[in-house]
Amino acid sequence: MEVALKADQQSPLVLAYVGDAVYELYVRTHLLEQGAVKMNELHKTAVKYVKATAQANILKQLEGELSEEEYRIVKRGRNAKSQVPKNTEVVDYRYSTGFESLIGYLHLNEDKERLNEILEKSVAVIDEEER
Repeated sequence: MEVALKADQQSPLVLAYVGDAVYELYVRTHLLEQGAVKMNELHKTAVKYVKATAQANILKQLEGELSEEEYRIVKRGRNAKSQVPKNTEVVDYRYSTGFESLIGYLHLNEDKERLNEILEKSVAVIDEEER
């Protein structure tokens, strides 16, 4: 059974839900490619990429490179009403939701070229910070 998942018809939180999974998988694959193999090391390192503060920072650095449509998706995600975890700043959480919404949107639209470009730049931001 094939279901058409139109990104434009999804709520920003659904886009963020999908984007979270896509980004997490990309980060895990990236870490394996970098030679990380110990489970504890993989988890601790992955958290550096996927935590809300990291995603907020990534988005702030990429904002100037986004198209109008991509920025609109980010704004919708950033403004979506959701429960903010206690250990996270509200502003960082909102920005990270915007980032994940963008990733989910690109994934559901099957814009693989742009998705890969954003994902590569995203991990590069964190890799650079870790140096």
